[in-house]
Amino acid sequence: MSEKNILKGSCACGNVKYKIKDKPLFTQACHCKNCKKSTGSSFVIHTMVLENDFEIAGDVASIDLPTGSGKGYNAYFCIICGVYLFCRYNISKGRIAVRTQTLENPIKPQAHIFIKDKDPWIEITDKKICYEIMYDREKTWPKESLNKIRWE
Repeated sequence: MSEKNILKGSCACGNVKYKIKDKPLFTQACHCKNCKKSTGSSFVIHTMVLENDFEIAGDVASIDLPTGSGKGYNAYFCIICGVYLFCRYNISKGRIAVRTQTLENPIKPQAHIFIKDKDPWIEITDKKICYEIMYDREKTWPKESLNKIRWE
């Protein structure tokens, strides 16, 4: 990825800045009850990247939290402003899930998961990208992304 295509993001106070040095694997919105509780919102949008493509500067703290799958994850926050920037899911070794809205230019979700828990006032017009619980990654993720994680 060329320097001009590197994705950049930060926390609210600027203490933590990060770069994503290669094309992200996948972006999804999760409507599960745990994500809603951890965000205080109707859903969260995560952009999945390889850990080797993620470069961070600044001080973060982490905490273990539950997930809709029951596997759990580590959430990472700026130690000054408290913005939740990224997480590491226990079932996704070698990958980081970046909070998409912390990017300078957020990415549109390619899927909406756990819509069985979606708030009734949220309207998703593209029903083809909606999944009651979870999708089959082999059928949903771009082939390029699948190839990247196979070589991990």
